Amino acid sequence: MKKGYVALIVIAALVLVLFFWVKGAYNSMVRMDEGVSGAWAQVENVYQRRADLVPNLVATVKGYAEHEAGTLEAVVEARAKATQMTVDPSGLSEEQISEFMEAQDELGAAIGRLLVSVERYPDLKASQNFRDLQAQLEGTENRIAVERKNFNEAARNYNVTIRKFPNNILAGMFGFEKKGYFEASEGAEQAPVVSFE
Repeated sequence: MKKGYVALIVIAALVLVLFFWVKGAYNSMVRMDEGVSGAWAQVENVYQRRADLVPNLVATVKGYAEHEAGTLEAVVEARAKATQMTVDPSGLSEEQISEFMEAQDELGAAIGRLLVSVERYPDLKASQNFRDLQAQLEGTENRIAVERKNFNEAARNYNVTIRKFPNNILAGMFGFEKKGYFEASEGAEQAPVVSFE
């Protein structure tokens, strides 16, 4: 009879250990998945900040640079496309992130062309409002770089966790999938030459 109780206690202990291990691993993956979603929300937040600066930039330039209508329209169209692009944070595949970046890169390029065209308007470059917007855009671009880095770190930590054995078994059972990363755009290895002097 005692052997039966000992065997029952050992089995119960193993079941409890297994339960607590599964619970801990699952909760860890959930926490990391939420961390990736939170980091993605911050990425979208700073890109939205940049998009929100565009109407003020366009209005400021429009007042000085009447001959830049085509450039201004390109900026407005790129902003509209970038703000319409949404990515579901539960998926975040490489393809979704790539499409999102494509739209954001188009907006960045349009803003860059607009800022280059400003060189022909010394009064605009001297405007305090324009200089303030320029400083805000520069700060926003720095924030974008920081948040993209934070997102990539969160995604890497999550991806490593769900790929490790035996977590990979649980991840497969509960549907945890690999998240994509931000990668440098084509041609990003060569820094653009921009001068505001």
